[in-house]
Amino acid sequence: MIGNLLAQALSGLASAASLFLVAAGLTVIFGVTRIVNFAHGSLYMLGAYLAYTIVTALPRGPLSFWGGILAAALAVGLIGVLIEVLLLRRIYRAPELFQLLATFGVVLIVQDAALAIWGPQDLLGPRAPGLRGGIEILGSRFPLYDLVLIGIGATVLLLLWLLFHRTRFGILVRAATLDREMVGALGVNQRMLFTGVFFLGAALAGLAGALQLPRESVNLQMDLAIIVEAFVVVVIGGLGSLPGAALAALLIGQMQAFGILIFPKITLVVVFLVMAVVLVLRPYGLLGRPPPPHAAAHAPPAPPLAPLSPTGRRLGWLALGLAMLLPALLGEHALFVLTELAVAILFAATLHFIMGPGGMASFGHAAYFGIGAYAAALLIKHLAAPMEAGLLLAPFAAGLAGLAFGAFCVRLSGVYAAMLTLAFAQIAWSAAFQWVEFTGGDNGILGVWPSAWAADKRLYAWMTLLLCLGGALLLRHAVFAPLGLALRAQRDSPLRAEAIGINTFAVRWVAFSLAAALAGLAGVLLAFSKGSVFPTYLAIPRSVDALLMVLLGGVQTSLGPFLGAIAYTGLHEQLMRLTELWRAALGAVIIALVLFFPGGLAGIRLRRP
Repeated sequence: MIGNLLAQALSGLASAASLFLVAAGLTVIFGVTRIVNFAHGSLYMLGAYLAYTIVTALPRGPLSFWGGILAAALAVGLIGVLIEVLLLRRIYRAPELFQLLATFGVVLIVQDAALAIWGPQDLLGPRAPGLRGGIEILGSRFPLYDLVLIGIGATVLLLLWLLFHRTRFGILVRAATLDREMVGALGVNQRMLFTGVFFLGAALAGLAGALQLPRESVNLQMDLAIIVEAFVVVVIGGLGSLPGAALAALLIGQMQAFGILIFPKITLVVVFLVMAVVLVLRPYGLLGRPPPPHAAAHAPPAPPLAPLSPTGRRLGWLALGLAMLLPALLGEHALFVLTELAVAILFAATLHFIMGPGGMASFGHAAYFGIGAYAAALLIKHLAAPMEAGLLLAPFAAGLAGLAFGAFCVRLSGVYAAMLTLAFAQIAWSAAFQWVEFTGGDNGILGVWPSAWAADKRLYAWMTLLLCLGGALLLRHAVFAPLGLALRAQRDSPLRAEAIGINTFAVRWVAFSLAAALAGLAGVLLAFSKGSVFPTYLAIPRSVDALLMVLLGGVQTSLGPFLGAIAYTGLHEQLMRLTELWRAALGAVIIALVLFFPGGLAGIRLRRP
C-alpha cells in the first residue's frame, strides 16, 4: 500500500517536472515581454517532432539520444527567436488580446507545417538507452526514465535560479519582470533582452516536448493539450513568478496523480477546480504580484464608440432587409451555412459586449453557449418539451449560469479574469462529458429537432435570422443605453465611475449575465438546426472561435462582431474547400490583420487619412 502511494507520488513528480519545463518558459516570456504566448504549445510540439527526427536519424546510443534532445531544444529556441523578431517585436505595444490573436495565427501555421512535414499519423519514438526498465520501490515498480525526468526538472529549476540570481542577464530579466519601462529608461537594450528571453522560453518548451519522446506518441494534438495545462500552472503560480510556476506544477502534478484514485469522476476537471479556487481566494496566484500602479495609467484609452451616421443606418437596414430575403433564394446547404452564420453573429456579439464596452476578456464564453444548447436538449430528452419551451427556458438557464460564474469572474481583470472564465467553462464541459447518465457523455444528445411548423429549413432559417440579428442589435442598442454608458465608464476609469455613484461590480455582473443569456440563445438555435448536442459545444475551440471573430472584426467598434463573424465563417468555409492546408492560410490572414489592421476589419476605415 505504501509502495503504491509512493509510486503514485513519484508519478506526480514526473508530471510536475514536465509541466514545470513548459510553464517556466511561458512565465519567463510573459514576465518580461507581457506576451500571452498561445504558440508556446506549438513550440513544445515542435520539440517533440524535431527530437523524433534527429534521434531516429542518428545511430542508437546514449550520446545520440541525449544529443538529439538538446539539439531539438536549441532548434526550437532559434525558431522562437524567428517568431519574436519577425512578428512579436512589431506588436509589443499592442493590447494583450491582439498579441494572443497573433500567436494563435502562429499555432495554425505550425499545425499545418507539422502536418505537411511529418504527416497525420502518430509517431512512436525510441526509448531512452539504458532506461528501458523500472526499479522496485517497496514492492511497486516505477519507470527509470520518469526518475530521470524528475532529476532533470529539479536540475533545470536550480540552473534557472542560478541564471536569474547570479548573472547580469538574469538580473535584467528579473528587473524587467518588475518594471520593464524603468529598465528601458536605464539604457538597457530591450530588443536584445526580449529576444534572449524568448530564446530561453522557447528552448525550455522544446526541451519539455523532446523529453516526452519515450513517454508518449508524437502527434498534432500535443500543442493545444499542453498549452491549456501550462496556462493553468502559470496562472495558479502567478504570472511572471518562476517559483510560483514550480509550486503550481508540483501541486497540479500531485493532484492529477492522486485525483484519479480519490476522485475518479472529476479527473478531467480537477486542475480547473484548483485554478478556480486559487483565483477566487488569491486573485494574482499563489506567488504572483499585482501589476505596478502605473501600468494601468499608461494603457492607451479605448476610442469612443459613436452611433452610425444616418447613411450608415440606412445601409444597415438595407443589409438587414437583404439578409431576410436570402432564405427564399438559397439551396439546402446554403441555408445551413446561413443559419450557422446567424448563430455566429449573435455569439460574437455577446462576447464583444463584455470585451469591448465592458473591458472583460473571456476565454470560456462557450460555457453559456453550450449550457443553453444542453438545457434545451435536456428538456426534450427528459421532459419531452417542445422547441418553444427550449427557446424560452434555455437562455434563462444560461443567464443563471452567467450570474453564478460572473459573480466571481467580474471581480478580476485581465488575464486572471479570462483564465477564471476558462476554468468555469471547463467545469461545465467536464459535467457534460462525464455525467453520462444525464447528458449522454461524449455520445451527446440526439433527436433535438424543431417543432413541426419550423421543420421547413427556410422557415427555420428565417426564425434564426430574426432572433440572432435581433439579439445582436439589442446588444448594440444596449451599448448606447445607460447600461452601456455605465459599462464603458467603469472600463475606462473605475475609480471615477465609483466616485460618481456607479456600482461598477453590479454593472459588470449584469452585462456578463445578459451576454451569457443571449449566448445561450445562440446555442439553442444551433442545437435545433443540427438536431443534436455534444460536449464540443462547451469546449475550448468554441470559445477560441468567438474570440477570433471579435478580434478580427474589431473589439472597440460597434460593427466588429458582425464583420468578424461573417469574415471568419466565410474564410473558414472557403479555405476548407480550396486547400488541405487551410489552417496555415487562415493563420496567415490573422497575422496580416494583426500587423496591418490592428483595429480589426471594422477599424480599417479609421486608418484612412
